Amino acid sequence: MLKGKTAVVTGSTSGIGLGIARALAGQGARLMLNGFGDAGEVEALRAGLEREFGVRVLYNDADLSKPDGGGAVVRDALTRMGAVDILVNNAGIQYVSPVDEFPLDRWDAVIAINLTAVFHATRAAVPGMKARGWGRIINIASVHGLVASANKAAYVAAKHGVVGLTKTVALETAETGITCNAICPGWVLTPLVQAQIDTRAARDGVSVEQAGAEMLSEKQPTRIFTTTEQLGGLAVFLCSPPAVNITGASLPVEGGWTAQ
Repeated sequence: MLKGKTAVVTGSTSGIGLGIARALAGQGARLMLNGFGDAGEVEALRAGLEREFGVRVLYNDADLSKPDGGGAVVRDALTRMGAVDILVNNAGIQYVSPVDEFPLDRWDAVIAINLTAVFHATRAAVPGMKARGWGRIINIASVHGLVASANKAAYVAAKHGVVGLTKTVALETAETGITCNAICPGWVLTPLVQAQIDTRAARDGVSVEQAGAEMLSEKQPTRIFTTTEQLGGLAVFLCSPPAVNITGASLPVEGGWTAQ
C-alpha cells in the first residue's frame, strides 16, 4: 500500500518506533530511522530491515534534545531520499519527580525531545507534503496527553502540547491532502516498560508476572499490554485510504484508561 512512499520515524531503533517502522516497511515504505544505540547494533538493525522488507533503509543520528534536531532528521531524508511522505514523531523520554523537586535540566530535556522536536520535524516536513498534495503526520503522544499522573509534570505537559500541536497542524493542512493525528498509548510492553516491571518485581518480592499484572490493574482496565505491532498496525491504517478524513484526532490505545 505504501510502495513509493518515504517515512521518517524518530526514536525508531527500539520500542514503539521500531514497531511502527517495521509495519510501514512491511507495506513497502522506504525508511529513515533515527535514535540512539551502539553504532554496530544500529547498522545491523538498518541492514536487517532492508533485507527483510526489500526497501531502502537509512539512518540519521541527530540528537533531538538539541535545537532543531527534529528538523535535521527531516532535511537529511529530503536530501538523501528525495521526499518525506510520512512523518512519525515518536522519540520521547521520561523523568519522574514531584514538581517542586523537578530538576530544571530534566524539564528542559523532556520538553525538547517530546515536544519541541515534534514541532521542528513537522515544520520541516509540511512544505514538501503540501507541494505533493499528500502527507501523513503521526504523533506518538500518550494517554498522558489526555489525562495526568502525579510526578510526571514535564512528560504530561509535553504530551498535552503534542495533542494541541496535532490539532493545530490538522486545521492548517485540512485542505492540502495532509492529515495529522496523535496516537495516545497507555502501557505498551516495550523493553523500557519491561525494565520497570522487573524493578517493581524485585522491589516488592513478587514474580515478574504479578508485578506486570499489578501495574496494569492500577490504570488499564483491560489488564492487557498494548503491543508495538498493534501500534504499527494503527499507524499503517492512518496512512491508508479509509483514513483520509481522519485528521486532528487523538486516538487512545490504552485499554479503557481514560474511560474511568
